[in-house]
Amino acid sequence: MTQINELKNDNTEELQDKRDKFIPRGVSNGNRNIAAKAESATITDIDGTPFIDFAGAIGTLNVGHSHPKVTAAVKDQIDKFLHPGFNVMMYKGYIELAEKLSQMTPGRFDKKAMLLNSGSEAVENAVKAARKYTGKQAVVSFKRAFHGRTNLTMGMTSKVKPYKFGFGPFAPEIYQAPYPYTNYRPEGVSEADYIEQTIEDFKNFFIETVAPETVACVVMEPVQGEGGFIIPDKKFVTAVADFCKENNIVFLADEIQTGFGRTGKLFGMEHFGVEPDLVTVSKSLAAGLPLSGVVGKSEILDASEPGELGGTYAGNPVACAAALSVIDIINDEQVLEKAEIQGQKIEDKLHQLKEHHDFTGEIRRLGAMVAVEIMNGEDEPQPDKGKTSAITKYANDNGLLLLSAGIKGNVIRFLIPLVATDNEIEKGLEILEGAFETAQEANHD
Repeated sequence: MTQINELKNDNTEELQDKRDKFIPRGVSNGNRNIAAKAESATITDIDGTPFIDFAGAIGTLNVGHSHPKVTAAVKDQIDKFLHPGFNVMMYKGYIELAEKLSQMTPGRFDKKAMLLNSGSEAVENAVKAARKYTGKQAVVSFKRAFHGRTNLTMGMTSKVKPYKFGFGPFAPEIYQAPYPYTNYRPEGVSEADYIEQTIEDFKNFFIETVAPETVACVVMEPVQGEGGFIIPDKKFVTAVADFCKENNIVFLADEIQTGFGRTGKLFGMEHFGVEPDLVTVSKSLAAGLPLSGVVGKSEILDASEPGELGGTYAGNPVACAAALSVIDIINDEQVLEKAEIQGQKIEDKLHQLKEHHDFTGEIRRLGAMVAVEIMNGEDEPQPDKGKTSAITKYANDNGLLLLSAGIKGNVIRFLIPLVATDNEIEKGLEILEGAFETAQEANHD
């Protein structure tokens, strides 16, 4: 409690007023309390109020807040040096992390890894590498995709508001291909037939919209994150990977949110038996410190000349130290097994809630990547963004950090630290139940 007591002189309302005065309103805040201390899956604010964290800094904290092994590694590195700049003078942490990432990511071929700062930066550099290697320019992402908020990645992102509206023009030669969403398939069409049709639509896309001879890469999230945790059929993912191979297109897996155990495997693509040419990583890579990477086939990443890749802060040694400890924690503490157990626990609770709350729609899960749709109407249920916002607001007002997602803003997503205790999960689910009950009562008013 020492840290909290030290902050007792700070006033929440005063800091909120300063936030409004000095920070642009375009920077969103799902919760306006002021954090003082955090560990595992609990954040305590400066007034001593605990919040169960079901958001995990948007999927950044798979090994939890302030894991002692991470903080020890960071403190040890800080005592040595902060940042000589890898482009100026090399250091061990960058090299060791590149080695481990090359060994961990899917693919039975020679791999290399470059380190960067953010997820968007990783995607941009992966596209650069693909363009250099193939000599082609076009980039294909998918409907409902999210890849970042820089100019290039905004263009690759599907959701217009709040990510793209008013920020154009965007980079050229970016196209969005169809991606299966079985919950919204046409009435009377079987799931198998719908997948086959989506595969056919994907292939036709390269006849109707962009020629494969001009495409440098196809970029796919193994599970669409901001799009609403949409899980594709294995047959579709395989068809996309095969098409890329047949047409000299780099198949790029955006594992920024799905990586490092979130789906119950180290990387989401492992569920589909596909080996991407390149993989982008970030978020939970360094337990909250800014770090990202592009990992993949050596010949692709080696196509660029010295100086064409990198950045001033890319692969900061303190962040590398954190990432190396994260990898050890995942291996030593059965984090992948915990992900599956946690995900099943959340799914079970959502099915219980569905029995009592008619606005509960489809429940989706891969490992601990769990989501539920919020709908309204009996005959033809429609996405209910308003009720979704009410549920997340109730949660944030009552001690639970909770996020929404989805193109229509009607998906509640769960990104709980994978090391969360049973007690933390149960407390969070109790608050979630209260949020659903309040939303149900509002239905009847």
